[in-house]
Amino acid sequence: MSEKAYFATGCFWGAERRFWGLSGVIATSVGYQGGSRPTPSYEQVCTGVTGHAETVEVEFDPMVISYQRLLEEFWTMHDPTLLNQQGNDVGTQYRSAIFATTPHQLIEAINTKDLYEAELLKNGIGKICTEIQESVGHTYWLAEEYHQKYLAKNPNGYDCHSSTGVAFPTIVSGLSGAHE
Repeated sequence: MSEKAYFATGCFWGAERRFWGLSGVIATSVGYQGGSRPTPSYEQVCTGVTGHAETVEVEFDPMVISYQRLLEEFWTMHDPTLLNQQGNDVGTQYRSAIFATTPHQLIEAINTKDLYEAELLKNGIGKICTEIQESVGHTYWLAEEYHQKYLAKNPNGYDCHSSTGVAFPTIVSGLSGAHE
């Protein structure tokens, strides 16, 4: 049985490509989540008035890849210490956020945030400002077709992902099930 996870890491094109390349990920899509306007368009989201973040939906097989592994990828693929910005992309639509679909996901998101934040602080980098909340009440709106698998269609397309350069710390006992 598959599960879904929702991650916002700035521009959704590069994030989707990072997730779709992981073994155990069944499907990915990009959309908008965390805002107030129903059926938002890309143009509306870019103005900031809808309050949505560019988000990647990840459908995965938890027997092949754990949610923890997805979180490790999430934390290291962008700079979660930047508020409403990744690289040159600035605005609330580029904020860092996790929308947990289960209580287990919520706990793991918080636990991995604490682990990674401690590692960042140890390396002289600031605190994490990622929003972590339940997905309930935050409808995921599928983005326009031209955004789906954008970097598969345009391999040399824009892929703005900053990173702290700090690896996720090795976890001896692990936080959950399967690990890639």
